[in-house]
Amino acid sequence: MSLLLATLLPGLLLIALGAPLLVNHSGFVAALKALPRSATAAYLFFGAGAAWFLWNVIHLSTADFGEYRTLLAIAFAAVAVLSFKCVPDFLAVRGLCVLLLLAASPLLMAGYMIYDPWTIYFYKILVYVGIVLAIWFGASPFRLRDFFEWLFARPARTRGFGAALLVYGMLLAIVAFTY
Repeated sequence: MSLLLATLLPGLLLIALGAPLLVNHSGFVAALKALPRSATAAYLFFGAGAAWFLWNVIHLSTADFGEYRTLLAIAFAAVAVLSFKCVPDFLAVRGLCVLLLLAASPLLMAGYMIYDPWTIYFYKILVYVGIVLAIWFGASPFRLRDFFEWLFARPARTRGFGAALLVYGMLLAIVAFTY
């Protein structure tokens, strides 16, 4: 992945999330409120995260337990399938966390050992904050529901959070073209 894409894609994602929150779009707000316990979102996000993780396991090198990759893939696939039966609550949140953690690697590798220009830190900080949030929400997924309840309790909070996401996304989109 190029540095341009590694900076532009998170910026566009923040713009896509921030714009509907800034205008307090009722359909978008309702979808976010329903997200943590949504079965459809669980199948989509957790399924995509499990598939991506299994793809990584299948392509392990010999130095990384590659000789056991078939056994590991079967075991992790069983865990993923059983997750839908045994722990269906907040599985969509966990799926989003898995996707965010897996996406962090190629995003950070694009800027590996690059320290100049100083604007590169705008996207690196965002990725590291995303990693911390993914670990936090992955361990306690009910906290995303609680955050949404707090965020949507007052329209000013929703608009302010949306504005912050939109501005930071626009900053990243602009910075992406300066490398």
